[in-house]
Amino acid sequence: MLDLTAERCPMALLLAKRATHALERGEHMEIHMTDAGARQDIPRYLTRHGFEIKVQADTPQVLAIIVTKGR
Repeated sequence: MLDLTAERCPMALLLAKRATHALERGEHMEIHMTDAGARQDIPRYLTRHGFEIKVQADTPQVLAIIVTKGR
């Protein structure tokens, strides 16, 4: 699990890129974030780069997603 709740963009996005890049095809990772920029930028970036995103929780406090590497 990647906890980005203490991070703000652009650092949150950079950490998410680094962590998901290490995934093998078909592997998944849970990511939690709170920053408004990260809540928009991270799912958009990952979707554009072939990752599947499933929202686990979307509350005012936290966005929790499951990311699966597709390509």
